[in-house]
Amino acid sequence: MNSNINEIHRKICLKIKIERTKRGWSQEQFAEYSDLNKNSIGAIERGQSSPSTLTLIKFANAFNMTVSELTDISKVDL
Repeated sequence: MNSNINEIHRKICLKIKIERTKRGWSQEQFAEYSDLNKNSIGAIERGQSSPSTLTLIKFANAFNMTVSELTDISKVDL
């Protein structure tokens, strides 16, 4: 069970990075758009930190998508 949770966590973190880079945004730009700091963005994208629900909402808003779309990891491969 724990390995499944870790895999989901890694995939969500990777999806966030994919969405950011798809838009051509630096971590600094994304931090500004999502009202967070660059260090938090980096830690989340590396999987060193887990985004809170509020952070996921901020990310989804910055990406102009729903939280459901952001957390849909069905097509994310590690």
